[in-house]
Amino acid sequence: MNMDPAFIEFLEGMVKPLAATAVVLVAVVLSFAQNLGLEKEMVVAIVRAFLQLSVIGFVLQFIFNQKNAGWIVLAYLFMVTIAGYTAGQRAKHVPRGKYIAGLSILAGTAVTMFLLVILNVFPFTPRYIIPVAGMMVGNSMTVTGVTMKRLRDDLKIQKALVETALALGATPTQASVEQVKRSLILALSPILDNAKTVGLISLPGAMTGLIMGGASPMEAIQLQIVVMNMLIGASTMSSIMSVYLCRPAFFTKAYQLESSVFISD
Repeated sequence: MNMDPAFIEFLEGMVKPLAATAVVLVAVVLSFAQNLGLEKEMVVAIVRAFLQLSVIGFVLQFIFNQKNAGWIVLAYLFMVTIAGYTAGQRAKHVPRGKYIAGLSILAGTAVTMFLLVILNVFPFTPRYIIPVAGMMVGNSMTVTGVTMKRLRDDLKIQKALVETALALGATPTQASVEQVKRSLILALSPILDNAKTVGLISLPGAMTGLIMGGASPMEAIQLQIVVMNMLIGASTMSSIMSVYLCRPAFFTKAYQLESSVFISD
């Protein structure tokens, strides 16, 4: 039976990625040796990544060839939905965490993308917008999940301090200001550290990919600067938005901590 040459090329290209799973096996063994209990999650993660990337490559090829802007919106909303669900799972004890995360990610990335388009930094085409949106949504997903989880955990740990402030007449906003600040700093620090050390420790994929593809170093540098700027902007907006949306769930209308939110772990 004759097989499609493109499919044969795809199978041959998968040999090296499959061989690279050897390092995942090492991670699984180390997790088992340290009793981390992450072995199943590691295996599931790598299998899902393999299947998802295999499929999405063909999907992107199809979308990139379309002229209808509706495909951009559809792909973007799909990414935001998945990101909101994943971030909500990270902060699963936050009431309506999945919806809050999704809305926060949508707001932060949409504003950032809108500014990039109207400032003519990127043309509004699938080939540019979808990869850019994917990077922003991915980073916003991470910081949003961490922000909500950390805020809830800090309020639980410092429950007595917060309740004392409330008893003295402070509003929920005033009583939780330090916890909010700490959760935002913790969530955004990795993004900022990465920006401060980019090119010194890590070589960004966008820049090195362009150079390897034959683009001039100056063009690659310019694109990477844009990428770092948009990641900081989108992540910051999404993180702050998630705080304002989830904080009311931690307090009652009588300005007391909502005890039911802090019971389970």
